[in-house]
Amino acid sequence: MSEQWLEARAPGFSDLPDPDRRAIFDFSFLWSLFEAQIMGNFARADRIRERVDEWSAAGSLNAELYNVELAYFRNRYFAENALTYHFAFLELRPSDHPDLVQAVIDGTNNDPRDRMLALLMIVWRLRNNLFHGAKWAYQLRDQRDNFTHANSVLMRLLERHGQLG
Repeated sequence: MSEQWLEARAPGFSDLPDPDRRAIFDFSFLWSLFEAQIMGNFARADRIRERVDEWSAAGSLNAELYNVELAYFRNRYFAENALTYHFAFLELRPSDHPDLVQAVIDGTNNDPRDRMLALLMIVWRLRNNLFHGAKWAYQLRDQRDNFTHANSVLMRLLERHGQLG
């Protein structure tokens, strides 16, 4: 019923292919589970950084497990020795560590802790831009790969650090 309502009323929703819808719907649930299981029901950029620092200190970061997803976002946000126009649409805030994210994206910073933090800041911004409406500005078009890769990150983090039953 809600999908029919969205098709009739949400700009561009009826044009979204089913795999795009699925990736976005899955992201909503995965983010909620991530926030509950890993972020203590309250995610913020500084708390995400704290979590990454905890994993790094404990030796459980394993940033290399996320190389595929990081490569995808590097290709999306950096090409031909410059940030792509997509990078600005992340709308990174000062608390989102924009300089660190940029350095990881452009490859000048390959520290495992920083790679993980940059990846999670990108997922965080995808979440904020989706839940706060920015993604509707272009009717959620061309977002499947973003959310598919973000979903992979969230699932892997939940498997490694969540309290799944």
